[in-house]
Order: sequence, then C-alpha cells, then structure tokens
Amino acid sequence: MDVHAAVMERYSAGARERQSSLCCPVNYDPALLAALPQEILDKDYGCGDPSRYVRAGDRVLDLGSGAGKICYIAAQLVGEAGRVIGVDMNPQMLALARKYLPEMTARLGGDRVEFRRARIEDLALDLDALDARLAQAPVTDAAGLAALETWIAAQRCSHPLVADGSIDLVVSNCVLNLVAHDARRRLVAEIYRVLAPGGRVAIADIVADEPVPEHLKADPGLWSGCISGAFVEDEFVRVFEQAGFLGVTIDQWSPEPWQVVDGIELRSVTLTAVKGSGEACLDYGHAAIYRGPFRSVTDDEGHVFARGERMAVCARTYRLLGAEPYGAHFITVAPAVPGEPRPWCAPAGTRRPAAATKGAPHSFGRVDGPACCGPGDCC
Repeated sequence: MDVHAAVMERYSAGARERQSSLCCPVNYDPALLAALPQEILDKDYGCGDPSRYVRAGDRVLDLGSGAGKICYIAAQLVGEAGRVIGVDMNPQMLALARKYLPEMTARLGGDRVEFRRARIEDLALDLDALDARLAQAPVTDAAGLAALETWIAAQRCSHPLVADGSIDLVVSNCVLNLVAHDARRRLVAEIYRVLAPGGRVAIADIVADEPVPEHLKADPGLWSGCISGAFVEDEFVRVFEQAGFLGVTIDQWSPEPWQVVDGIELRSVTLTAVKGSGEACLDYGHAAIYRGPFRSVTDDEGHVFARGERMAVCARTYRLLGAEPYGAHFITVAPAVPGEPRPWCAPAGTRRPAAATKGAPHSFGRVDGPACCGPGDCC
C-alpha cells in the first residue's frame, strides 16, 4: 500500500468537504476559536489541543497544519514577538489555510503566520521549490535523475525549509500516525533538529493499546483515517526517548477510546518533551530534593534522586528540574556561595552536604533560565 497516496487522497477530499469520520471531540478555548473563519473550523481535523502549550514569544512549528486551525490559534497566543509556521504536504489543505491569511493578518494585527509545503519527516526539503525545479528541468534520463538528487542534497544542506535550531515549540495534532512506520525515526529526528536548545514538543496523536495487525495496516481507508498507523502506547514514548528528548511525558490521556477496531482501543494521547540545552555540565554547588511520592526516581540521563534527600546536580540540571515537567516534583536549591565552576562527573546518587546550600534560596516549581543537560552529557 502507498501510505503517501492514501493520505493525500483522503485529506484532499477533506479540504473540499468536511470529513466527520476524521474528527475526535476536542474542547478548544472558544475565545480563540471566535477569531477563525468557519470554513477552517469545519475542515480542520485533529484529536487534541497542542495549542495549550504555546507561550508568548514562541516560534511555533505545526506539523501537518492542514486547514490552519492550530496555527491561527497559536498566533493569538505567541503575540507580536512570536512566529508560527505551518507545514503540510497537501496542496489543497495549504491552499485552504493560505486563503485566509490576509483576513487573519488583519485580525491579528500583524503578519506572524506562514504555511510551507513539505513532508513532515523531511522538514529540510521545500516541495514547492522541488516542483519548480522539475518544471524547469524535467527528469527524462539517469543523468537528469543524478542532477536532481545533487540539487536536492544541496537544498537540504544550504536552504533547509526549516532551519536547524530555529523553533521553540513543535506541535502536531493527529498527524504523526499518518507517516509510514519506516519513516518515523527520521520524523522525530527532524523534530529534534529544528528545535532550539531547550525547545519543547507537544504532540497530540491517536495511540493503540496493542499492535495493529498487518491486515489492518494494509487498508488505505483505515490508515488515512488515523487507525492503522496508530503508535502503540510504549512505542509513542520510546521513539522520543531514543531521539534524545528529555522529560518525555504523557500529559493528556483520553479515558475513553475514540474507536475500538478488532478489539484494539484507539485513544487520543498528548505527549510533551524537552530538548536539552547542550550546555557544558559545570558544578557550582547546586542541589535538588525530590519531593516524592516514590522512594526514588531516575531521570533520562541516569541521575538518581532519593526522596527527601539533597542530591548534587550541575547548574543546568538545576535549571531543568525547576522547569516543566519536573518542577512540581522537585525543590531546587542554589549554593549559598557559588563555587568556581568545574567540570564534574560524580556517580549517580551523589548527595550534596547541607553546609554547601545552607541559607540559600529554595525554589518550588519553575526556575528561570534555559533548560539543561543534553543527552549523553555528564552531570
């Protein structure tokens, strides 16, 4: 089965006429929806609301932006200092989203939304530019194919559609499950690439409670209907872990399945995660206290935090644990007198003497500053 063709056909139809079978019930902020044209509301399909994770000033990338609903909601939240980019591979959906750009620009009081064409597993290649190249130099033989492949490689390297480290928040609403299984690691790697250090993801998608059998995967209607391509629960989390994301969290979980097919429960799930800052791991004397309720926890980098004990951390882990999603679970403690920074690779579970932080401020929840500790770093 050609997954790409099945998805293109289904969502091209969805751009022409509303496809009610593609919709999950979702409660959006009515005040944000009020600014959107009715056609966008009618022809946008999703299973969650990743826009709730948008912050003022964010540079937001919406994968599989469709008719543009999440983009236009996010544009209201990022404010004048923010920017929103929608990426979709479907020309009909992009035409619908772009149709209302002048109207939405006027309502927003500024030009802060744009829509680009690409496959979401290849955010470096501009498909509009590729079409223009093919129109100018059609491929008719092996030499032409080689020239095209050279051009594509140069485009990805020198003129990526979405640049490395240019995005603060990647969102997606029921789209990752439409990507073929063999392209999903590349998809998540692309999300990681375009995020700035400390960047976040908020992905709403349909997740299955057990693997989807091959005979269902071979059904184009079930695949394009967000069923056959559903991630299995543990796979959804694991693919982000393996890409190097930190703090991977199942933040929203629908208690009732959206559909049950051959006994498989399919439900809406929203996953969040953070990209590490990539800063050097330096010890100034910071500490973190895990509040519970578990006896101890181990983070994505192997740090062990015993409940109620003052554990030694580097400065960037201190900042990371003070921010979402960790902040509600930790008390972060600055050094009373910061020491000279030094590279430090202490064994997991190293305690910080109380004397090092006595009289210093204790923080509950978010600590201002960039997130910290990138994958593979030693803290």
